[in-house]
Amino acid sequence: MKFAFSSNAFLRFDLLETIKIVSSIGYAGIEIMADIPHAFPLDLTEAKIREIQAALRDNGLTVSNVNAFMHRADGDMYHPSWIEPDPVLRAKRVDYTLRCLDLAAELGASNISTEPGGPLEGMTREEALRIYMEGLLAVESRAKENGVRVLIEPEPGLLIENSGQFLELFRGLNSAAFGINFDVGHFFCVSEDPSELIRSIKPMIHHFHLEDIAATRAHHHLQLGAGAIDLTNVLNAIEEIGYTGFVTVELYTYEDSAPDAALAAFKFLEKWTERQSL
Repeated sequence: MKFAFSSNAFLRFDLLETIKIVSSIGYAGIEIMADIPHAFPLDLTEAKIREIQAALRDNGLTVSNVNAFMHRADGDMYHPSWIEPDPVLRAKRVDYTLRCLDLAAELGASNISTEPGGPLEGMTREEALRIYMEGLLAVESRAKENGVRVLIEPEPGLLIENSGQFLELFRGLNSAAFGINFDVGHFFCVSEDPSELIRSIKPMIHHFHLEDIAATRAHHHLQLGAGAIDLTNVLNAIEEIGYTGFVTVELYTYEDSAPDAALAAFKFLEKWTERQSL
């Protein structure tokens, strides 16, 4: 496996500066947030994309994932979602996702992550699932054309929040275009065992988010080792399944100390790597 850090912790830095910092710490990759202030697709010119490509090349970083979950430039963290009652707002989410797929292809990323439907508001679960599937199918052909997978990221409190709900949805999707962004902390929050789940759904996993969570299982991302998840067991499980892609540390809750948080997480991962070589 390879380690990356998500730019969504670096909201007080521009993307080019963030790339330099993440590279200087020692990460092999960076997850790029497709939102303000980093890489909102509607704001990106071809010249800006070339700047990002050059910065990645000059700093030796690979894009682990394009984070197409948040949409604050045109809404908030969850809205416009895939399951808005207003079809105009749903269309905005679809258009944004299509643009993120194009951005990922230009930056050499093999996947984007997206929200698992969104908050269930003003409709039945059955209707929301139908609408969500319609939206996902609307981006399938672009994903296949670009060779970029759309990875659904289950999250507590949203339409798809656990593995059972994900597997039910995934039965209706093309595995060549879709998969799961396995957020370790999210599954811990809904009382699932991340390590066991990694082993049971490994064919569907194409990217990981890694963070710690308190024993209360409250959804608040903590520094690696600062919570109750057995992260050593999690990393061992990821290695055990033969996963060779990126594990991206996601610590957006550390906006006020992003460089220090990225460094501390890297040191935690270094110690685990050193133990593996003994």
